Amino acid sequence: MEKKWFTISIYSENNIGLLNRISGIFLKRHINIESLNVSKSEIESVSKFTVVVFTEDEVARKIVGQIEKQIEVIKAFYHLDDDTIYQESVIFKIASNLLFDERQIQNIIKDCNATIVTVSRDFFVLAKTGRKHEVDDMYEQLKPFGIMQFVRSGRIAVTKAEMPISAMIAKFKKQE
Repeated sequence: MEKKWFTISIYSENNIGLLNRISGIFLKRHINIESLNVSKSEIESVSKFTVVVFTEDEVARKIVGQIEKQIEVIKAFYHLDDDTIYQESVIFKIASNLLFDERQIQNIIKDCNATIVTVSRDFFVLAKTGRKHEVDDMYEQLKPFGIMQFVRSGRIAVTKAEMPISAMIAKFKKQE
């Protein structure tokens, strides 16, 4: 079977220990979590986990099935990259002298649509939001100049198609 990138969306109650149990499901199958983001969702009192993995379709389907067995999980979905709109955010800390002494740095900032967040005597900070390959490209361009610090967020994603979770919750609330 061919491996592909999958974005797994998990809607759940916000309970202590759930992240540990979810990550254990990936651990048992020896699947590396490439990216993880947890935040509140569009539904009141419901959290959304966004997990990115590189695996086969059958494995992604089984993982989602196991995740849904967790009591606090309302629903889990898996999507291919083509089914989602996603972004990552990064922050670079770079020596200030490079901003003024290396014309190429200014070109990289402009070409990559990055933003200068702050400038101090010793360093400046750049922020960039984009797809994984855009972030990776900017990193590779800045690497030869020396990156003092680098941090990258987990993927955040929405699906192109309507997510049935909102309709499911609305139907459930009507039954109450």
